[in-house]
Amino acid sequence: MSETTVTVGLGSCGIAAGAGKTYEKIQSIRETEKLDFILRKTSCIGMCYREPLVEIRDETGSYIYGDVSEERVAELIEKHVRNHEPVREYIIQTDVFNAPENDFLKSQVRIVLRNCGLMDPESIEEYESRQGYQAIRKIISENILREDVIKTILDSGLRGRGGAGFSTGLKWKYANANKSSEKYVICNADEGDPGAFMDRSVLEGDPHSVLEGMIIAAYSIEATGGVIYCRAEYPLAIKRLDIAIRQARERGYLGTNVFGKEGFNFDITIKEGAGAFVCGEETALIASVEGERGMPRKRPPFPAQSGLWKKPTNINNVETYANVPWIILNGAEAYAKYGTEKSKGTKVFALAGKVKHSGLVEVPMGVTIRDVIFKLGGGIKMDKRFKAVQLGGPSGGCIPESHSDTIVDYDSLNATGAIMGSGGMVVMDETTCMVDVAKFFLDFTRKESCGKCTFCRMGTKRMLEILERITDGKGEEGDIEKLEELAFQIRDNSLCALGQTAPNPVLTTIRYFRDEYEAHILHKKCPAKVCRPLLTYTVDPAKCTGCMVCLKNCPVHAITGERKKIHFIDPDICTKCGICFSKCKFDSIIVS
Repeated sequence: MSETTVTVGLGSCGIAAGAGKTYEKIQSIRETEKLDFILRKTSCIGMCYREPLVEIRDETGSYIYGDVSEERVAELIEKHVRNHEPVREYIIQTDVFNAPENDFLKSQVRIVLRNCGLMDPESIEEYESRQGYQAIRKIISENILREDVIKTILDSGLRGRGGAGFSTGLKWKYANANKSSEKYVICNADEGDPGAFMDRSVLEGDPHSVLEGMIIAAYSIEATGGVIYCRAEYPLAIKRLDIAIRQARERGYLGTNVFGKEGFNFDITIKEGAGAFVCGEETALIASVEGERGMPRKRPPFPAQSGLWKKPTNINNVETYANVPWIILNGAEAYAKYGTEKSKGTKVFALAGKVKHSGLVEVPMGVTIRDVIFKLGGGIKMDKRFKAVQLGGPSGGCIPESHSDTIVDYDSLNATGAIMGSGGMVVMDETTCMVDVAKFFLDFTRKESCGKCTFCRMGTKRMLEILERITDGKGEEGDIEKLEELAFQIRDNSLCALGQTAPNPVLTTIRYFRDEYEAHILHKKCPAKVCRPLLTYTVDPAKCTGCMVCLKNCPVHAITGERKKIHFIDPDICTKCGICFSKCKFDSIIVS
């Protein structure tokens, strides 16, 4: 049994699903029964939809079990660990036979996620056993010039993965050109998009890769200090980052004369953000680090000229830095062979919403949206009709099913009216109201606006008021045109990207789902049957059995009728709560 290793996924998704209790149960059985197997911790491997995940690796191979609740632990240990009999009904992935989800990882190209779910994120030894810190060692030992490191990043075609897609190498080149004696490197981990969790998972699963990327960036631009700006809502990511930084300092990878390089002094601190979405904008982020209110400022000067404490500063996000060590070790050509002409490498996406396989995937640029959702995401829950996908979060746009063969790269997505963003994909089905979706995202950006720009501060509020009027059944002819006019004014006159992109969800839903807006405004109907003020509840006399279940459960007594006789709903009393619809076992409640 000494050959057996049991590994439990303890990322935020796993812990939320009960993986902590699963781990404790395994640990208890091992100690109580004095079983001889290795028990390890790891983080999220991307299969969030099947958490808690447990991998059992023995001399026959590797077996990943899904949905391993505390109650299933004893059976797994008894059958697989003690008696070497894999429990096939729980296995979702294995290298021994054809399991249901063997293709989930095989269909990906994992560069950023290369270590996530495969190692203990709190062990620097495990990171080093997987080529960790070999990239910076190579640079130092071979005395590679800063300009050559930057050229490698330039030649790889790596673009910033935080949303804007600006050339990473070019950013470094600009910062390096400034000969100030004090420079900074910042990691933007202020991931605020609803439905996005890529950066959090990387920080929880492979924090050292981000640190190594930052160290390489610091070497390349001669930076003297580093900051990781991470929102305080990510306590596990912050905890593991703190452990990683402490371990790196102990080994001389941070601090004075880094990796023994005379004069290369660089250290990293963590700044916890208060969860302001606007602080994802780099100048607002810098203001927050400095202790000021997170508000954007005009550019130029750009951070590469005057950033943190008015010193030259390079800012990239988590995913961007995690790519860097791999590129240095494997070469620019190896990275550039993936992707399209203008969008090289891979991209991590967080799949959420009405998709069967919610979680993290990493794919080469150039695959289609359809492939991501249906091949990796498993398609739509309950096999309903795929309607749209929101790409790029509140700053992005809704791409309809008719455009799902659009390839994933910066230019192609921009042409649809959406953006790549940081990589959130919120999938929607036929039960989603697109006007309601636009209202949701606009409400988010309106609340997150710092208020500095009149167009953003007031314009988003006016747009939201129109959308609320439409979904309340009070829409008027001309409202669509008012929304478009406001959207263009906000887009063209706001100072930062929050305001400039805030109208995108509205503009794309009008562009692709104008008929839904018209149905709300002209016919006072919500085709998706989501907007409560526009719904009508009636009883189908052909199906009603007079069971009285709906009558007994109606909270406002809007339903009348006698046992075994047809019931009626009074529209003047009905609050359209939907309880009668959910309780009826005979499908006799009609929602229109």
